Amino acid sequence: MKLDSSIAAVVTGGASGLGAATVRALRAHGVKVAIFDMNEAAGEAMAAETGAVFCKVNVTSDESVDAGFAAARAANGQERILVNCAGVGNAIKTASRDKTTGEPKHFPLEAFSRVIEINLIGTFRCIAKSAAGMLSLLPLEDGDRGAIVNTASVAAEDGQIGQAAYSASKGGVVGMTLPIARDLMGEAIRVNTILPGIFNTPLMNAAPDAVKDALAASVPFPKRLGIPEEYAQLALAMITNGYFNGEDVRLDGAIRMAPR
Repeated sequence: MKLDSSIAAVVTGGASGLGAATVRALRAHGVKVAIFDMNEAAGEAMAAETGAVFCKVNVTSDESVDAGFAAARAANGQERILVNCAGVGNAIKTASRDKTTGEPKHFPLEAFSRVIEINLIGTFRCIAKSAAGMLSLLPLEDGDRGAIVNTASVAAEDGQIGQAAYSASKGGVVGMTLPIARDLMGEAIRVNTILPGIFNTPLMNAAPDAVKDALAASVPFPKRLGIPEEYAQLALAMITNGYFNGEDVRLDGAIRMAPR
């Protein structure tokens, strides 16, 4: 797929971090981009900076996602590209003892469900609705009708202590990539997933320098945190390379996460 001003894209979680880098990379090629995000201030700022369109969207809501796609398509036309970066995480042990009383407690199921709802079901919701819209388009000269890129995590394969919900949600994204690619193969829509390692995102910036330095040192090579623009580069490669389909690719400097 050639990237230019004739192409429209939607980036979920596009107001910051990996999503924002992807918005900038797509806009640099002239692609018309709609940002889906819950953070209205950051989303509007990113839209003003890049010339994208901001749509306040909650990926756990059918109504919100439908309204977002309607607004995005009214502004930019039917998207051929979807990049799913919206996500959350938490760190809670499956079962543990209260530090004060010593009483046993377990992972609150509502907290587990929230991560699954956003990271896994929210990703699928956007894929299904975007792909249905893509069916209205004619294939491009190279045969592509559309391209979808999802964001999982290395935690899908080697999750750490406290990451049961996060790892389950990201493992689900990895697990559904190939079946969805097969579902859509007859419609010329490709689907791939990136598994980022430890990236220098706004969430990571909040950590103390000593923590960030230790994390960087744990990466085999290069010994640093990932840069969001490196994620965007891989996302664009998955979009533009017509033989890239049904793949789950780690982007992590060869790190394999320890238990903690």
